[in-house]
Amino acid sequence: MAKTAQDIMNLIKEHNIKMIDFKIVDINGQFRHVTIPAQQFSEKTMKEGIGFDASNYGYAVVEKSDMVFIPDLDTALIDPFCEIPTLSLTGNAMIIDYPNNRPLAQYPRNIVLAAEEYMKESGVADTMLILPEFEFHIFDNIGWNVQPDSIGMSLNVNQAYFNSAAQGQGVVVNHQKNYHIAKPFDQTYECRSEMCLEMEKAGIPVKYHHPEVGAAGQYEIEPMLGQMSKMADASMMIKYIIRNTALKYGKVATFMPKPVYKEAGNGMHVHMLLLKDGKPVFSDDNGYAHLSKEAHWFMGGLLKHINSLCALTNPSTNSFKRLVPGFEAPVTVGYATSNRSAVIRIPAYAKTPELRRFELRNPDATCNPYFCYAAILMAGLDGIKNQIDPHENGWGPYDMNLYHLPEEEKAKLSSLPTCLEDALDALEADHDYLTAGGVFPEHLIKNFIDRKRKEVSEMSKIPHPAEFEQYFNL
Repeated sequence: MAKTAQDIMNLIKEHNIKMIDFKIVDINGQFRHVTIPAQQFSEKTMKEGIGFDASNYGYAVVEKSDMVFIPDLDTALIDPFCEIPTLSLTGNAMIIDYPNNRPLAQYPRNIVLAAEEYMKESGVADTMLILPEFEFHIFDNIGWNVQPDSIGMSLNVNQAYFNSAAQGQGVVVNHQKNYHIAKPFDQTYECRSEMCLEMEKAGIPVKYHHPEVGAAGQYEIEPMLGQMSKMADASMMIKYIIRNTALKYGKVATFMPKPVYKEAGNGMHVHMLLLKDGKPVFSDDNGYAHLSKEAHWFMGGLLKHINSLCALTNPSTNSFKRLVPGFEAPVTVGYATSNRSAVIRIPAYAKTPELRRFELRNPDATCNPYFCYAAILMAGLDGIKNQIDPHENGWGPYDMNLYHLPEEEKAKLSSLPTCLEDALDALEADHDYLTAGGVFPEHLIKNFIDRKRKEVSEMSKIPHPAEFEQYFNL
């Protein structure tokens, strides 16, 4: 039920709230915030918002950069990580245009709402449900240094195999053997359980949590299916809760796609399905894997645009160090049932019509979730609009382990981009499906590409420690 201004005022009084925290999303998908004393908060604040400079958040706005942030009252929650009683609110950025302010089209939350509206106007569906799987590492400590006289990184995970000589109690996990491992080896169980309890308090139902494959402290928390725009908000809050809870336990959490050499990386597989009038659009008892023609066309749109999608779903140079063979990460442009080597996997366990779906396996949590989810929807809708059949286009189904194919057979397959630069080139050449209906502003895409190209350029200039091993004595 939607919260009213009076509900918020009652909440402030009931819990003796001292501070109101406005959480704003920057172009990279990180929270920034502005806090005001509770006594300054009123119905006027809820309607008129609070001012901020959008250019400092990465948005190269065409208009003047002064914006107002209008809180969404339904996002109100008491921040569990603040000692001083604090009420947290997220919301939307608006262009100051009296008497009626206009939504800032580049603002991530506005984009995901625009994508949902575009979906409804298409007549294909009125609801998209998604389920992102959050993989992450928890380290006991981490440090890095990037200076002219010192470049390096070091990390420690007490239970990892590389600590077997120093651990002292023999409670270590062998290389790539952490999956679902139980106590005493699962040393962050209480920490993760508390993360899940905080998510539940924040209105984010949790499916489960468990250790993942990587022995150097890799884990997964999976929420339940949720409406796309609400899940974008929830994704921000999930990352906020995971990071802050880890710090509470004296540890550090990271969603970095490939933080540990020779160990599995962190993905954010996104399950998805469409509903229309509450009925599943993707279900068909007679279709391949019991999926409808609309589901196949949706997959076709994802696969057609996958190279450009990668710029938004995998927007870091580190992302592509995860997307390599041998670590259950997808590398092949294709679809299949129960096959983790293809970029689209259809889970065989989703048998009932209302749960029939597929997952896109390449995304990772360095993405801006609003951009990521909206782009996935727009690519899929383009596939339905143009009836892009993935089988007719040679994208599968691949019902075999693609990692184990002979090299001559692998050479016939299409692969994901191998670096961020290639993904950005693809986005520059292929983004009409994103700008359809004005969902993604052209100016935002250009700005995003320019910012990321500068990032790639800077990273390419930094010597890597492994280069000293490879080239120092040549």
